[in-house]
Amino acid sequence: MSHSPFKTILRKKPEKENEKAKLLASKGAEIIYADYSQNDDLVKAIKGTDVIVSAVNSDPKTESFYNSQAPLLAAAKDASVKRSGDHFIIDDKDKFREELEKSGLEYTYIEKATFYVDANEKIPTTSLNDIGKYTVETLKIPEARNARINIAGSFLSLNEYLEIFEKASGSKWEVIVDKDVRHRYKNKIEPVPQFLDYYKAVLLQEGEVNLELDNDKFSFTPKPVTEFIEKLVKQAS
Repeated sequence: MSHSPFKTILRKKPEKENEKAKLLASKGAEIIYADYSQNDDLVKAIKGTDVIVSAVNSDPKTESFYNSQAPLLAAAKDASVKRSGDHFIIDDKDKFREELEKSGLEYTYIEKATFYVDANEKIPTTSLNDIGKYTVETLKIPEARNARINIAGSFLSLNEYLEIFEKASGSKWEVIVDKDVRHRYKNKIEPVPQFLDYYKAVLLQEGEVNLELDNDKFSFTPKPVTEFIEKLVKQAS
């Protein structure tokens, strides 16, 4: 089965109603369902595909990121897919807010920022929209083949990001400094952090922040972080 570039969306069986999938289908995307536990079914679904961009999510309590991606990777190899790109997306907070708002209960959102590293440390960020653009353009860049590409939309300190969020939301945020998350999580010390907090702390505390960026290899400039944060705040309000 041959698929048109960037027009095939692979989803997990069983088939479920999904508004985003419907929207993509209305714009010409082909929606294909496959059983991720069956290699033959996955191979059949992606046969003839040149590039896979994976946005498979996983519940860290029941499945590791590797285990959620491994079946697709194995099938991609068997189907002779030329390239695969992976993105880890966590949206548990958005899901909780959605359920809360549907519950009929009264609620108030308290804006809170937790810092796992020094507030003046520079942290790279890139919007998902720009990550998508970068992913597409890597297909045109010879240096990206079998290589690592480092990109960043913005390089600001946590205090600078916080200032932008406060300005966009029109409110003062509560700030909590917690640099002991990893120790408490590993040793089950109260209050025991959630896995997501541990994961974010690992990324921030061990992440490479002095990378040599490859932004100049691309034909576009990332959108200003202010614009992206304003959009996030608007969606959450």
